[in-house]
Amino acid sequence: MASSERAEIAIPAWWQQILSSQRREARRILAELVATRGLMPLLMKARNGGQWTPVEKEEILGHLRRMAHLSPYLVALLLPGSMLFLPAYAWWLDRRRLNRGD
Repeated sequence: MASSERAEIAIPAWWQQILSSQRREARRILAELVATRGLMPLLMKARNGGQWTPVEKEEILGHLRRMAHLSPYLVALLLPGSMLFLPAYAWWLDRRRLNRGD
């Protein structure tokens, strides 16, 4: 058995769940950030005197929607003292899910 496998076995199950969820969310955030890679050249096109095509406008809106879904999550985690706000943030997210009625 490798040393990394032994280290994971020694960690309690609840801690493994926390670590796996943190890794999953980190991968999700990175995937979203990588997906917005082409946004700046599109935005600079109008600044440099070009015109956006309808397809480019839809692409910009898609990027902005993707960032809007990600920004509250990042703001809550990046602000100083944000760890103190995590219980309130979790309550707020849960409240939004319950109010949807899906």
